[in-house]
Amino acid sequence: MFHIKQTVLAGLVLGAFGGALLSAAVAQESEEPVRIRTQTLNENLYMLQGGGGNMAVLAGEDGVFLIDDDIAPLTEQVIAAIGEISDLPIRFVINTHWHFDHTGGNEALGEAGALIVAHDNVRERMSVDAVVESLGLNFPASPEVALPVVTFNDTVTFHLNGESVRVFHVETAHTDGDAIVHFPDADAVHMGDVYFNGRYPFIDVESGGSIDGTIAAVELLLEKVDDDTQIIPGHGPLSNKAELAAYRDMLMVVRARTARAIAGGLTMEEFVASEPTADLDADWGKGFLTPEQFQQIVYTDLSQ
Repeated sequence: MFHIKQTVLAGLVLGAFGGALLSAAVAQESEEPVRIRTQTLNENLYMLQGGGGNMAVLAGEDGVFLIDDDIAPLTEQVIAAIGEISDLPIRFVINTHWHFDHTGGNEALGEAGALIVAHDNVRERMSVDAVVESLGLNFPASPEVALPVVTFNDTVTFHLNGESVRVFHVETAHTDGDAIVHFPDADAVHMGDVYFNGRYPFIDVESGGSIDGTIAAVELLLEKVDDDTQIIPGHGPLSNKAELAAYRDMLMVVRARTARAIAGGLTMEEFVASEPTADLDADWGKGFLTPEQFQQIVYTDLSQ
């Protein structure tokens, strides 16, 4: 099992994190910085896309409420993009989970006075070095100013800019610290990396994530949204209920096929060699992960 985890993590570092690292390099070395793209959802709510995870901004007379803050090298561009929306301070930052492509701006924004909020497990994971022992990879502990100042166990609600923003935890999905942010008045939701729109998701088993938890979280959201709800995924374009349902269906198919393979005694190598997602890859296999890497993740998760 330890050898399986080594193989999976190697793929994750090169696949899931590779895109964000490449964007960081581009931002640092290119004469033209990575452009932060802003999409208006309504008069107060915006979706921002840069080099890491998707962000959201709720702006109004009470200031700026920001969900996630991309990778660290893009912080100046993120702040500039927000400045085009509002000239008021960034008061609150919600981290949907601990990964660096969603928390990279924490340090600068914390120094500027923003209050960072996340699930209890996000602060715990960011407070210590994250070590992938089998690969010798280290994610150093975040400085104190970058850590969430307010943490919650289950739910927390913000009342500002004419919205009651409801933030709630979903267990063992992408990680063990995932938060989903619901804007009921605007009929919108930010799902963080629980949802990768149009691509196979990176499920961080090392950080407490699981295929079953991801499916359960998606099922929960499908009960809460309707056909008009605007759904912001952690990665990929703005989405809707029909696309989220298709994502759920894909996850369930891959889970069932993987479970049958494990029950039938197939090794991970044999399972991957059987091309178990060949009929799905054209639609879902063009994201951070290759089909083989996603197969390895699910096999590792279900075989533990």
